[in-house]
Amino acid sequence: MGRKQKVYLSLGSNLGNRHANLQKAIFRIEQKAGSLLDISSVYENPAVGFDGDPFLNIVVSVLTPLTPKQLLDTILDIERDFGRVRSDGGGYRSRTLDIDIIYYGTEVINNEDLVVPHPHMQHRNFVLKPLGDIAPQFYHPVLYKDTRNLLQECSDRSQLTKTKYNLFKDRSGLFSQLQLIAIEGNIGAGKTTLSKMISDDFNAKLVLERFADNPFLPKFYEDQARYAFPLEMSFLADRYQQFMDDTSQFDLFKNFMVSDYDIFKSLIFAKVTLQKEEFNLYRKVFSFMYKEVKKPEIYLYLYQNTERLLANIKKRGRAYEQNIAPDYLEKINRGYLDFIKSSPTQNSIILDVGELDFVSNPADYEFIIQRLEDHILSSNF
Repeated sequence: MGRKQKVYLSLGSNLGNRHANLQKAIFRIEQKAGSLLDISSVYENPAVGFDGDPFLNIVVSVLTPLTPKQLLDTILDIERDFGRVRSDGGGYRSRTLDIDIIYYGTEVINNEDLVVPHPHMQHRNFVLKPLGDIAPQFYHPVLYKDTRNLLQECSDRSQLTKTKYNLFKDRSGLFSQLQLIAIEGNIGAGKTTLSKMISDDFNAKLVLERFADNPFLPKFYEDQARYAFPLEMSFLADRYQQFMDDTSQFDLFKNFMVSDYDIFKSLIFAKVTLQKEEFNLYRKVFSFMYKEVKKPEIYLYLYQNTERLLANIKKRGRAYEQNIAPDYLEKINRGYLDFIKSSPTQNSIILDVGELDFVSNPADYEFIIQRLEDHILSSNF
């Protein structure tokens, strides 16, 4: 692979969630084509040359190791992933994603597959204006004029509006819009493992539940009726103290926080394990505490079937967990799902990870990250 080249790409979208399409396209370009250097402001303009909804348009600069042909093939692949079908018949139409190579360094390329600089760029306001944001003095290697001059001379008078949309070079920037993601799941669902992976990859402060030394837990698994109430009260006190301590202190060097539990789990487990009178008392105490704690902007629930949960529990080998009954796990699962259903204002994702191995299979992990990405982009944080 030769030396890296700085290229300028124009991106547009006028179908679906246009802002999300552009942001996701930036992430795919970063994954497949090279490192993002600059992103212009986001502009809205009417469809040009056909009847269609308005476009959002941007220009980005990328440092790429790819040859022009490789870059073109990569861009076409990304467009296809977004449902774009380029037709041989010519003509313009609405599209989820449109990517064009504007400049490939200062090279002049003219073959049947690719013409660079883009042959129509000097006639397009929606290319020149965002290009002027990030490369106002870049010289066109054929016309010998910089972007500012090309913009002044451009005869395209279609209306162009600068929007307030924000776009990020990478997912860490997008995720940093959040304060807290809670990853929840049944015993053995993989929530701690996933939380650690996300923390490592996106520079998040890791908030882990610490409960291994709870003196009531082994006793509870031996005699549930007798030890349920002290166990749940003990958990609640510990969780509340830990969660308040861990989430009230921001780490200036981290982008956001990711936790492998949400304080509400205390109520879910207590409802399964406590007698009715005990639970009513417990709920009163819980309600006072719950008002005080930080709520997650995204609540990701990892659903695992009971058989897989039992296999995971056996594999990790904690002695006091080995006699957990399948029906206990099923009640916990139901408790979580009931909580999510009864909390419509909470930003919840239920993800069935029964067929996923996000530790060993990068594609499975990527699938989960894309679900989080979609959720953030479809919400207005």
